[in-house]
Amino acid sequence: MMEEDVEEAKMPLIDHLVELRQRLLYSVGGFLVCFIGAFYFAADIFNFLVQPLADLWQGEDSRRLIYTALHEKFFTDVKVAFFTGAFVAFPLIANQVWMFVAPGLYKQEKRVFAPFLIATPVLFFIGGAFVYYLILPVAWTFFAGFEQQGAEGTMAIALEPKVNEYLSLVMRLIFAFGISFELPVVMTLLARAGIASSEGMKKKRRYAILIAFVAAAILTPPDPLSQIGLAIPIIFLYEISINCAKIVERSKEKRAHAEDDSKGVDPDESSETAEEGS
Repeated sequence: MMEEDVEEAKMPLIDHLVELRQRLLYSVGGFLVCFIGAFYFAADIFNFLVQPLADLWQGEDSRRLIYTALHEKFFTDVKVAFFTGAFVAFPLIANQVWMFVAPGLYKQEKRVFAPFLIATPVLFFIGGAFVYYLILPVAWTFFAGFEQQGAEGTMAIALEPKVNEYLSLVMRLIFAFGISFELPVVMTLLARAGIASSEGMKKKRRYAILIAFVAAAILTPPDPLSQIGLAIPIIFLYEISINCAKIVERSKEKRAHAEDDSKGVDPDESSETAEEGS
């Protein structure tokens, strides 16, 4: 009898593990399909990433990118396919995570977390587009300005980027901006959890500005244009986060008042009673 009870107690855990395995298989399978498809178009995707530099060098046919190891270009294409596949497969992976977690959430919790699953890839994409269309052209112009023409008594210094180093720098910038643009999502979740508040974020604004410039200095190349280009959006997103926290706090207050009204309790009377009891 006790053995049967133990087996019945184990069943829910086994069911969860089976469900988890299924969701992982779907996620990994979806990623592999996206990875293989992205690898087929890896050269085109890499050419797209190189386009800001190609625009800078437009009309200069002697310009080129190089690779110095036999396997370097191949592994660069693999990295391109990996990053692209992960980005394309993220909605599927997020959906599998949601399908695994959602049955254990209350209806109110589902309403809370569902928008954040949608906002996360959208904000990351906006951050990547921001760095690609606005930051890269400015940064590449800055770095290319250190070339030196050969003259009497001086050596010519020409820029010939390596393909793997170029990809690493571009992906580093895209990830830095993409993750930074997730700030409103993170701060809104903290506000919903009661860990952060709009007033507390206002009081710590000066520290947030300092942290924004420190993070920009760490995450971006050592040029002032890229660092300022990341720090200013972070500060702007921090201000948006404050407003999002205000909205969350107002919704909490409305929900609390609605619950008190449904119970027939006057919020003012309940607060007076609490004060008398204290």
